Amino acid sequence: MVTIICLCYNHAAYIAEALKSVFAQTYTAWELLIVDDASTDDSAKTIQNLLATHVQKGYTQYVHFIQNTENQGNCKSFNLAYRQARGEYVLDLAGDDVLLPERLASQVALFQTLPADYGVVFSNAYHINTQGEILHTHQATAENVPTGDIYEALLRRYFICTPTMLMRRQVLQDLGGYDETLSFEDFDFWIRSARAYKYHYQPEITTLKRKVAGSLSAQFYRTKRNIHLQSTLKVLEKARTLNRTITEHQALQVCVSYHLRQAFFTQNFDLVAQYEAFWRTIPQARFPYWLRIVRFLSKSRIKVFGLYRLYLKIRF
Repeated sequence: MVTIICLCYNHAAYIAEALKSVFAQTYTAWELLIVDDASTDDSAKTIQNLLATHVQKGYTQYVHFIQNTENQGNCKSFNLAYRQARGEYVLDLAGDDVLLPERLASQVALFQTLPADYGVVFSNAYHINTQGEILHTHQATAENVPTGDIYEALLRRYFICTPTMLMRRQVLQDLGGYDETLSFEDFDFWIRSARAYKYHYQPEITTLKRKVAGSLSAQFYRTKRNIHLQSTLKVLEKARTLNRTITEHQALQVCVSYHLRQAFFTQNFDLVAQYEAFWRTIPQARFPYWLRIVRFLSKSRIKVFGLYRLYLKIRF
């Protein structure tokens, strides 16, 4: 069985499509746990109306709807459902994303061919806009996508499209679920799980990942009090203790470098200092010249977010 955990927060415009994509799966051995995290829009009503229409189709014994009375955030909401999961595999579905019909069938079949030390499979995806129009492919080719032991690669760059993952429930059990002290879940899950388990990349497109203004991932570009960058620093501190080799420490420096610059560009100047202090704790860390410039500009509170936002607009 696959346990699908669907997290919803103010996804009234998209949640019906997300849930219908579960009901449309060609693979039928699944259960669906829906968590509405105290939405302030019509999400809960939309979910209830949709489930009511599926009562006669026999889905009710496989569906459980949880309504939080207070907003708990993604990590706590996921863990609330995960602790009730019965499936051998777990899928984390956001309320604005969409599963293609063969998603579960293909990934479960893939898992059947893999040794037990493979804990996660992930695939390619289409990024779509709010109208459902395809914007681009997440990974156009498979040549540069790591597979197997990907721990070091995860520190160097971003390449996993989170909603395409299917996880063994045993992996989550080993980790104790998501870290509820963090503002987002995927990077921490990747680092901790990839240290103990292998990942397998599936080049097929299985999922539609929706880009929505104000989404959780968009908070990485928030000026001042950027809670995602604060959580990322906590994850990197974990990675330092998990590292085993000099090349892994070098990869960690690459990751710290990126997020330190991100803190500067988004005017989170106190975080720049924290990332710099952490950098100095990495074994055999090099202190590049550009970092001294960023440190000086940050201490002078030089604001460049307007230029950075223009750069992002042109690039993307």
